Amino acid sequence: MLGTRGVRLGITIPGLYKMQVQAIFEAACRCAADGVDVLPEVMIPLVSHESEFNVMRKSLEDKAIRVMEEHGAKIPYLIGTMIEIPRAALTAGAIVAETAEFFSFGTNDLTQTTYGISRDDAESGFLVQYLQSGLLKENPFASIDAGGVGRLMKIAIEEGRAARKDLEIGVCGEHGGDPKSIHLCHELGVDYVSCSPFRIPIARLAAAHAALDTSEA
Repeated sequence: MLGTRGVRLGITIPGLYKMQVQAIFEAACRCAADGVDVLPEVMIPLVSHESEFNVMRKSLEDKAIRVMEEHGAKIPYLIGTMIEIPRAALTAGAIVAETAEFFSFGTNDLTQTTYGISRDDAESGFLVQYLQSGLLKENPFASIDAGGVGRLMKIAIEEGRAARKDLEIGVCGEHGGDPKSIHLCHELGVDYVSCSPFRIPIARLAAAHAALDTSEA
């Protein structure tokens, strides 16, 4: 989590992300040539500072444009980021105001960085005692911590949409299949959630209940 991962890896080893973007846009160009409508969305992970995003975006956009020129194609695309670091949530307005066109909360990693704990270590160790003794009422990796992680999400959404009114915002992670978390996301104005396939029916039902609760209120 705190080492050379995400955008840090892309900045220190530029060819790694460029290779991925090349593959994405080569596939998009081929699909477009076959008459398929495509809209690639490139998401840069673990951004903590707007300068990281700006440097990475320029590098990846240059590669995408080069691939499209080679194929004689013009494909619409979006470049955004994952909000997984508290600083990114607190400065989302600056990140979006510069160049990010969408963002998605990586709630698993945002929970780890907000609490300062490793999920693997916690769930197999002290977190069990915390839950059994009542130090924590819920496992924050099972349901979004509204007072901490949820508050960071609220700040990020408000700042992001103040900078870009039509900003699309999502949630990626197992929290996306938790009914309580889905209700919170709906209240915050999140556009979509994603989760593992087996949790999709629960997620759809919870999203419907959240929408009904809002309309009745």
